[in-house]
Amino acid sequence: MSTITTFRPRTGRTTELVLVLFAIAIVLLAYVNVALAIQGEVPPNLMLHGGLLLAFTVGFHLVLRWKARYADPLLLPITTLLNGLGLVMILRLDYAAGRDVGSLVASRQLMWSALGITLAAVVLFVVRDHRVLRRYTYIAMVAGFVLLLLPMLPLIGHEENGSRLWIRLGGFSFQPGEVAKIALTVFFAGYLVATRDALSLVGRRFLGLQLPRGRDLGPLLAAWGLSVLILVAQRDLGSSLLFFGLFVAMLYVATERVSWIIIGLLLFSAGAVLAWRLFGHVQTRVNLWLDPFDPSASSDQVAKGLMGMGHGGLFGTGLGEGYPHLTYFANSDYIFASFAEELGLVGVFAMLLLYALLVERGLRTAIGAREGFGKLLATGLAFSIGLQVFVVVGGLTRVIPLTGLTTPFLSAGGSSLIANWIIVALLLRISDHARRPVGERVELEGQGASAVVGEAR
Repeated sequence: MSTITTFRPRTGRTTELVLVLFAIAIVLLAYVNVALAIQGEVPPNLMLHGGLLLAFTVGFHLVLRWKARYADPLLLPITTLLNGLGLVMILRLDYAAGRDVGSLVASRQLMWSALGITLAAVVLFVVRDHRVLRRYTYIAMVAGFVLLLLPMLPLIGHEENGSRLWIRLGGFSFQPGEVAKIALTVFFAGYLVATRDALSLVGRRFLGLQLPRGRDLGPLLAAWGLSVLILVAQRDLGSSLLFFGLFVAMLYVATERVSWIIIGLLLFSAGAVLAWRLFGHVQTRVNLWLDPFDPSASSDQVAKGLMGMGHGGLFGTGLGEGYPHLTYFANSDYIFASFAEELGLVGVFAMLLLYALLVERGLRTAIGAREGFGKLLATGLAFSIGLQVFVVVGGLTRVIPLTGLTTPFLSAGGSSLIANWIIVALLLRISDHARRPVGERVELEGQGASAVVGEAR
């Protein structure tokens, strides 16, 4: 008589915990290295900062064991390591600036990290099935536009360095556009799932390109165009480029038509030329891109960043032993250049590999998703991180003009950090559904049932 055994697939949570602890160990080692190089002693608050980061990340791991046990086991360790390394570099720059304990930017960044991890855990509790988000396709569109418009309001809107991107309430400032990209990604995914057949099959051919009917593409183009117009009015062309790339990428994935890539490149070229002709700050960025070492240049930020990266060479000067603080915004816009100087080409390639792996796990989640909305949402979320890293690193290395975006998880600032932790939480939720065995996939209290009616897998 044979014995029937039930196979239970591995969740990967133990592997995740080991990797999270390893990531924390790397962060603590880097923290000690910086303190020894600059102050000659182990930092007295090592256990406090390291303990807080450990407590929140392990707590988030426990939430995953409870609420999303089949989620991808690599997303949390990668994110933890990037976030931790960002804290280390921000602290290193605090030391260089001579800030006292009460004014450390790194302490505020640690607070934002804790808040971002907490909100990511809340997302896992609230969004028990990612498919329910499809119900709110147009609500997400409205929410995205409202968030983009908030900085334009007279009382709470706040302008910094020529860009009106922040709102200020009390002593805190926040960039709502970071959350708007998540809301608009949900809108793009929901709308494209509903109209992908019409966008890919119905329409006319023109010069070898398959063009859809205006009534199918019109609302999506209107949404994209309005978001870009708002961002141009706020002088934030970097986010405009991010939204444009996200729009084209999701449209291509939904329709599988190369013609959209061609149309997107044409629109981008036309928009780039128009922005260059109309906006003086765009002309300034282009001039700095073409010749950053021009003696008559309006800023030497790009030149200093390039010299700092060149000073780092192949293996870097070592954490705490370079001069990244000589570059403006070294802990935000130029934090990747700060790492390039002190870790060298080898170090930043390792960090780019972490980003590549993070995006790859997001795209793997999209491939494994069992329905179209999850595929498009995971693709959009993963691509938003990948494109943002490309735009930042491309601007620092003069592949493209500098746009002023922040590096995900590394740069100082709470808005980007919170938004990216929420993106990771959504990817974890989608991956949990994608990797969950068929026998354990049960509808949770009616969630998701109406969201997937009529949707082809």
